[in-house]
Parts: sequence; structure tokens; C-alpha cells
Amino acid sequence: MTGFSIVTLGVILLTASAVAILSRRLQLPYSVGLVCAGILLALLPQGIEFPLSRDLVFTVFLPPLVFEAAIQLNWRDFRSNLLPTALLAFPGVAIASCIVAIGSYFLLGWSFLGAAMFGALIAATDPVSVITAFKQLSVPGRLRVLVESESLLNDGAAAVGFSLLSGIAAGAAATVTAVAGALVWSIVGGVAAGVAVAFLLLLLAGRTEDHMVEITLTTIAAYGSFLLAEHFGMSGVLASLSAGLVVRNLGWRRAISEQGRGHVLAFWEYAAFLANSVVFILIGGQEAHRLTGLFAASTAVAIGLVLVGRAAAVYPLAALLMPTRWKIDILHQHVLFWGGLRGALALALALALPENVPERSEIIVVAFAVVAFSIFVQGLTMPSLIRRLGLTAPAQSD
Repeated sequence: MTGFSIVTLGVILLTASAVAILSRRLQLPYSVGLVCAGILLALLPQGIEFPLSRDLVFTVFLPPLVFEAAIQLNWRDFRSNLLPTALLAFPGVAIASCIVAIGSYFLLGWSFLGAAMFGALIAATDPVSVITAFKQLSVPGRLRVLVESESLLNDGAAAVGFSLLSGIAAGAAATVTAVAGALVWSIVGGVAAGVAVAFLLLLLAGRTEDHMVEITLTTIAAYGSFLLAEHFGMSGVLASLSAGLVVRNLGWRRAISEQGRGHVLAFWEYAAFLANSVVFILIGGQEAHRLTGLFAASTAVAIGLVLVGRAAAVYPLAALLMPTRWKIDILHQHVLFWGGLRGALALALALALPENVPERSEIIVVAFAVVAFSIFVQGLTMPSLIRRLGLTAPAQSD
């Protein structure tokens, strides 16, 4: 197959369905199976051509992934764990990014800008494989809330940091005042855009009980908030996140009809399944063409730096919470550390690296390798880690 076609998309969807069935029977992480399937498809004689671009991942697939995760979150659970998740997501991302950036600068010899941008983009986590393992093993509810909530917030933090560095690479002022202003605009503006778009669309949704219209309006909320925020230089990730939280926790009370809620959730579960399926299969296809990069010394160094950065973000910050009511159990900390997988957003940001970054090509290859390591090594070992820690329902209650 050459070039994108309906046949190509059909093959991807059929493959995703087969992988879903097989993964469930073998009790393997779904994302691991998808990446393996993508590698196999790419190595077939005819191959599969479906370019994994920044626009495709960032604009088409990211909004539904963020929105679906947000719409599944219960506001009460999210709010009760907001301090630890915000601590891990914002200072945690900053700590992890700095460690990776400094290590890349000194150990890999990358430019300061290239090292900083790699540190920012690789800080975004994707817990798809981890959440799948949680569902299969009935892991305690609070741990799942922590993993999902932190991932959503740190995606936003990583995207904001990367956007600021991209602006500097494009020639924007790098003064403290300018950076602080851009940071506030990106975060506050993104949240405001998401809340405003979702609130307006909920006003319309409240005038109907037609679940098809309600689904359509939530789709507009997910993509509209994202695109609006990005258009004005705000954080699209935070916009979609905010829109999803508003729809779930305000819309569920009044605007979205009781009979429509199940339809809306089912639609977004499918949308997330579709987006994850295509993205991870395409990741596998890209990895098949980058296998030589997986064995480079720079890759080993980068993986080590990412793990060190994640550990430095989780354990010291969690220690600060131990004397408080928000304390995180040490066993949960281990899962948060090892469960910091990388995925779609990290690759989207890597593909969005400005052309004037000297190490752009090498960073993209290394980013793909780090994602592959996290999916195959961390993702495959997560179920056994959860069992070994005794975090399944029979061994420990929430």
C-alpha cells in the first residue's frame, strides 16, 4: 500500500480489532500489541504508508484522547487528589525536564535549546497500558485516579513548556517577564477557552434530549476548545481537559439528559479506542523504520535520564506529602514511577521540533526509542509489578 487510502485505514482498524481480542485473551497490554502489529504491518512486502505527522497526532487524535480521559474523571475524586497530582504534574514535570535537559546537554553534547526541548517533550506521560493493567487486576481506585489525573495535567504542563521553548527558538524574547507572561497566557487562557466553549455548548445541549445532538455538541467542545486555544497561542491540551471536566461534572447535572449520558460516554470510549489504535499502530510502523536508532548509545543514555528524572519527580515530591492527609503510599509511588510511560503526545511534540534545532533528527529518533522502551519494557512488566506489590483487589483495598 502506498499513500493513505480507505483501504489503509480499514487494515489498521481490522488489525486493531484483532489485537484487542488477542490482548484480552492473553492478558497483555493493548498498546504493546498494537505497536507489535504496526511493526509487522510495516515489514510486510507491501508495507503500510500512513505518515505519523505532528498535525495528525496533535490536531486529530490528541483532543479526543484528552477529552475522553477528562470526561471519565469524577470531579470529587479529581478535586480530593488535586494537590498531589498538581505537585507531580507541574513541579514534577519541571524537575524531570531539567534533569533530562542537563544530562542531554552534558552527556550527549546537544545544544542547550535541543536538550531543553527534548526534556520538555519527553516529560509527557501516557498511561494507556497502565490503566489497562489496572482494569484487568482491579487495582485500588485512588491509585488509578492519581495516575490518570497526573497524566492529564502533566500532558498540559509538558505541552506548555515545549510551546514556550518553541517560541524562543522562533526568536521570541527570553526575558523572565516575557516567559512568565507567555506561561500565564498559555495556562490561564487554555483553561478559560475550554471552560467557555464547554459552557456555551452545554447551554445548547440543555435544550434537547436527543443523544445524537448531545454527542455532536461534546465533539465540538473537544475539538473546538482545542483549536480555539491553539489559534490564540494557548494550551490546546489544557483547553480540551477543562472542557471535558466541565461536560462531565456540570453537564451531567443538567445539560446532558440522563438517557444521553451512556451514549455520550460510549461514543468517547470508542473515539479514544480508535485514536489510540491508530496512533500506536503508526508508532509501530515508524519504529520498524528506526530500529537502528534503538541500539545507539544516545538512546541508552536518554532512557536512563528519563528514568532518573521520573524518579526525582515522584519520590521527593511524594515525601513532602507524607505528613499530610494527601500522602501517597510508598507502593503507589513505585507504580507512579514505573508507570510513567511515554506515548502519543511525546511523539507529536518531537515531530513538531523547529527545523533550526541542530539535533532535530537525532532527537526524533531518540524520542521514538524512549517511547518504544516505555511501551515494551515498562508496559509489559507493569502487571507483574502490580501483583508483586500486592496492589490487586484481593490483597489490598482502596
